Amino acid sequence: MKTLLKTKLYVLLGLLFVLSGCSRVEITGRRQFNLVPDSMMNSMSFKNYGEFISQNKLSTNAEKTLMVKRVGERIQKAVEKYCEEKGVQDKIAGYEWEFNLVEDPNVNAWCMPGGKVVVYTGLLPITQTEAGLAVVVGHEIAHAFAKHGSERMTQGLIVDMGSMALSKALEERPEETKNLFMTSYGIGSKVGILLPYSRVHENEADHLGLIFMAMAGYDPQEAAVFWKRMAAAKKGSQTLEILSTHPADETRIRNIEKLLPDAMKYYKQQ
Repeated sequence: MKTLLKTKLYVLLGLLFVLSGCSRVEITGRRQFNLVPDSMMNSMSFKNYGEFISQNKLSTNAEKTLMVKRVGERIQKAVEKYCEEKGVQDKIAGYEWEFNLVEDPNVNAWCMPGGKVVVYTGLLPITQTEAGLAVVVGHEIAHAFAKHGSERMTQGLIVDMGSMALSKALEERPEETKNLFMTSYGIGSKVGILLPYSRVHENEADHLGLIFMAMAGYDPQEAAVFWKRMAAAKKGSQTLEILSTHPADETRIRNIEKLLPDAMKYYKQQ
């Protein structure tokens, strides 16, 4: 019965996608269905990000912390420049950018709505360079910029919470709604169970991320090099949290290599 209900809700979701006004993702042009207002997502983001930072230890390594902030701020400026040039400043309206390095051995990074970024110290031995770090930060910011989490929140509200509006869900089922929000953006401290992004979302974040890192002055060709290092590291570890939600390494690298000619058009070495 539950399976049948979910099937019907998926059909409803498809009909709503067709019948409702839906937006397009910048750069790729993909149409997306999203019922969650940006203002509410940002509000939830700022609250949950503050809680996460207060409950986790920030790195005391000044050099590495500055690198994370430097890479983040360069990509931030690239995103802002892109939006200004294309006249789509509304895409990042209400953003309050923040970049933090957290002491955690997991190989992971994420970005909440509104530009709230966290990098785990466990990621840095694999990124190795600023360009390697820019690959990951650009990719995670792209997920937030393209509102992939909002799409998943919409799906969760319709399929798992009976088409409940976000405001009502927050009022009547606050803990469940918070968990839905956190998993929608792949966020979990000491928890290795994340809701995977779809292949479409992953490829899209790779595409946007390459362009943003290129605009920030980082060579996008470093992306394939970085993912080869990740593939090698994965063979010797079962704890690479970031890899649990991503496509097969060989597939990702091939896709990135196909996207490089477009990304290189934006690259100007700083």
